[in-house]
Amino acid sequence: MAKAAQNNDQALNAFIGAKASIDQMLGELQAMSNEHFNTHPDEINWADVGNVSRIERRLKELLDMLKMEGEYSK
Repeated sequence: MAKAAQNNDQALNAFIGAKASIDQMLGELQAMSNEHFNTHPDEINWADVGNVSRIERRLKELLDMLKMEGEYSK
């Protein structure tokens, strides 16, 4: 029983550490979004559209996974 509790504590600590890292990255992502991902709105080109579209697709995939939607629905 003690070993299982220790394993659960280790899993919880790893989860909390990963969540803290995600929270930090989300903050950085929001700050970069607020700055148009380091682009100037008057200078947007199709390469910038491609970059932001890749970000959008990856974020959508993550949200689909977490919400069990799209390809992750059962």
